[in-house]
Amino acid sequence: MLNFTANLSLLFTEVALIDRFKAAKQAGFNAVEIQFPYELSAAAIKDKLDEYDLKLVLFNVDAADLLQGGEGLACVPEKRDQFKQAVAQTVSYAEQLKPEAINVLPGRCLDNTRLAQYLETFKENLCFAAESFAPLSIKTVFEAINTHDMPGFIINSGAQMLGVLEELNRPGLLMQYDIYHMQMMGENPEKFIAEHADKIGHIQFADCPGRGQPGTGRIDFERLFSTIEGSAYSGWVGAEYKPVGTTAESLGWLTL
Repeated sequence: MLNFTANLSLLFTEVALIDRFKAAKQAGFNAVEIQFPYELSAAAIKDKLDEYDLKLVLFNVDAADLLQGGEGLACVPEKRDQFKQAVAQTVSYAEQLKPEAINVLPGRCLDNTRLAQYLETFKENLCFAAESFAPLSIKTVFEAINTHDMPGFIINSGAQMLGVLEELNRPGLLMQYDIYHMQMMGENPEKFIAEHADKIGHIQFADCPGRGQPGTGRIDFERLFSTIEGSAYSGWVGAEYKPVGTTAESLGWLTL
């Protein structure tokens, strides 16, 4: 049986972030993830996790302006110091919250003539992050994001993620595989997961197109969940979608 997490950045947005822990527990989740938890203090988050007996599985290193159309932090050569500061902030949160994994978003390059430089910077920063999180026994993951939603994103395929893993060859460094993003890029998530589950540290999902809950797009989630369950992957599976209707109305997939 798969273990699901509720992504509190996209689910239960009917209430404030501090109240989404309670909402997730009431909906039947025992674990949550947050894209960027930094609007709340680590102490406030820990209090809610303890109050509702929840595990925080994953959160991201701060990515600055990425979600507002900018390049982010992890791949920009001129932002190396800012990235290191973001990692230090993440470590301070992780020491209290003890997630299983921390995600480093590669970011985008808006000047294609600098793409090679941006990729090298990202790999250097990814190694720095992995070294920072390893003493806490926390996995470091990174993900590919589709270039329809985020033009210029420097890692946008499963093959690229595999290439980075092979090149860096670091223990504790794994892929975060987002089913929605890779389906948007024309990949076959079932095939990829079946073949490379041992290199995946976290899985997230949304239906495609639209990024809504299962049943709003074209993905056969009953078959997909069965594939994940039958693979070598043993981690959490994150519901990271934009509910069509209320979050409560979107949770029918939990019975698949």
